[in-house]
Amino acid sequence: MRTLIIPGWRNSGPGHWQSLWESQLPDVARVLQDDWAQPRRAAWMGATVQAILARPEPVLLVAHSLGCIVVAHLPPEAQARVHGALLVAPADPERRAVLVDFAPVPHARLPFRSTLVASTNDPYCPVRLAGAYARAWGSELVRLPDAGHINVESGHGDWPQGLALLRALAAAPPRAAERPEPDGRRAGMGRAPISAPAWPTARPP
Repeated sequence: MRTLIIPGWRNSGPGHWQSLWESQLPDVARVLQDDWAQPRRAAWMGATVQAILARPEPVLLVAHSLGCIVVAHLPPEAQARVHGALLVAPADPERRAVLVDFAPVPHARLPFRSTLVASTNDPYCPVRLAGAYARAWGSELVRLPDAGHINVESGHGDWPQGLALLRALAAAPPRAAERPEPDGRRAGMGRAPISAPAWPTARPP
């Protein structure tokens, strides 16, 4: 299964966990954008959809910040190729002018499994909004206490906890295999969010 790294605004630098995972994981690729500084939805979506459809087998998505919103905008033909998605520290394009082309944020339930990781003190997206995204998208919500934007600046390098979440998604059966509940929901949906322990992370000097 191919893993696709979907960075957010301004890309992910060499010390970012996305970049470190890219050098460690087998069969992995980064979705590249022509303009990282002034993101436009049509261009970013085109590059992402092309990367997803380039391979016949399902893909595993690893998105950070604005990359999470890109995943929420995916058209049905791309969604059908996704096995699962790790959505980390989603952006809030409706309150940041440079990202406004990605607003409004879709609130349709994603047809594939997803885990949304949110920090209680993310400066770019309130945890309550991240929780609303998770409920709308049908994502498992993992709350990290005081983890900032879950990037280099907040002390997240290799981020082994995130890698464990990604591996759990890769090993899980497709969402379509879940047993429907009597009210039409999928089994396991609607559970209380997980409050993850604060894993020690090395902070930059």
